[in-house]
Amino acid sequence: MEAKKGDWVNVYNVVLKPDERAPQVPEDTKKVPLEMWIKGFIQEDAQIGDMVTIKTIIGREVRGKLVEINPSYKHSFGNTVPEVFQIGLQLKEILFGGEDHE
Repeated sequence: MEAKKGDWVNVYNVVLKPDERAPQVPEDTKKVPLEMWIKGFIQEDAQIGDMVTIKTIIGREVRGKLVEINPSYKHSFGNTVPEVFQIGLQLKEILFGGEDHE
């Protein structure tokens, strides 16, 4: 897939290799690189996997490996927990006497 100059993209970069990590970080943390994923507007046409320059929304230029074109947010607040709905309904009943007092 090809990104065109000006597209919104996500790039990846290794900030610190494991042997470059600070000595005070936990042992399990020292074993892995410090990685960065950052979004911005690509400054040249490129293919996924190419090293590119992006300009972030605040104008900072960053180089990294192109990993995604038009990235979206994939986080959530987790799966629905049906019990929480029941708690909310019971609490409404206790505090306000039900739907009649909205």
